[in-house]
Amino acid sequence: MSSSSNTGRLLADVGGTNARLAWQAGPGAAIEHIQVLPVADHPSLQAAIRVYLDGLGRQPALAAIAMANPVTGDRVTMTNHNWTFSQAALRDELGLRTLRVLNDFTALALALPHLPAEDLRQVGGGAAVAGAALGLLGAGTGLGVSGLLPDGAGGWVPIAGEGGHVTLPAANPRERMLMDVLVQRHGHASAERVTSGMGLLETCQILCLADGVDDSAFTSAATVTEAALAGTHAQAVEALQIFCGVLGSVAGNLALTLGARGGVYVGGGVVPRLGTWFDRSPFRERFDAKGRFEGYQSSIPVWVITAPQSPALLGAACALDTRP
Repeated sequence: MSSSSNTGRLLADVGGTNARLAWQAGPGAAIEHIQVLPVADHPSLQAAIRVYLDGLGRQPALAAIAMANPVTGDRVTMTNHNWTFSQAALRDELGLRTLRVLNDFTALALALPHLPAEDLRQVGGGAAVAGAALGLLGAGTGLGVSGLLPDGAGGWVPIAGEGGHVTLPAANPRERMLMDVLVQRHGHASAERVTSGMGLLETCQILCLADGVDDSAFTSAATVTEAALAGTHAQAVEALQIFCGVLGSVAGNLALTLGARGGVYVGGGVVPRLGTWFDRSPFRERFDAKGRFEGYQSSIPVWVITAPQSPALLGAACALDTRP
């Protein structure tokens, strides 16, 4: 039998591959009992939450769920998985007093001011400008994009957008070839088609096809990354370089659009696994390559988020402390 709490909080960070669930006893309390559940193992979000809560033996009063998809109304449908639900129905089914559902990168953005220095690695640029806008993007199952804008009163306003679906910023003949193939296959070549786990795999396969090279060894983004980091396959190395270069262009565009002189943060599951290889990749060169604004760009710091615990869980908790 579950014990109930008037202040207990269920926190969740739900991506296309995994759902991370956690418990928080109340505002400002530690985030604990983190559990990772593969989304493919559960027929619905409700079912995954029930598995978690039954195992924990607790009943929350509030919940905040960060989702890898737009949240624009009561009905929430994941972009890279088949889970869908009504927010009102989920709140009632779980017996919650309060339910906040928000985009996962909006949640991650809310966590940025609270990240300790040890959870960040700087990749170029100078010092952050205090009080200036912050940019955020990250590659995982898809490409998430968000940021924080100063509210003029010492706080922040998070951005809820879908910047991962901007048109792919191809910058050389090889990338334009890749873009043409992606348009033929999908109708639109978005940045996410390259700068995501699935995008890295498809990029490598397209390069192999163009060069007449066997691609049968590549069955996942992990196999491409492994070969690229080892330097054992030319097309894998090129695919990862293109991934980082395009990510740099998208990050640079975001910095220009937001005026993100407070810095740009790179999260998601892919880049932190690349370690310092990423620091030597084309990312920073492409970030800065903005013509007359290269000097403006080169001063902006970029940080890779290396936190072992999903910061989006902290951001979800922050969402419960602010008005929708």
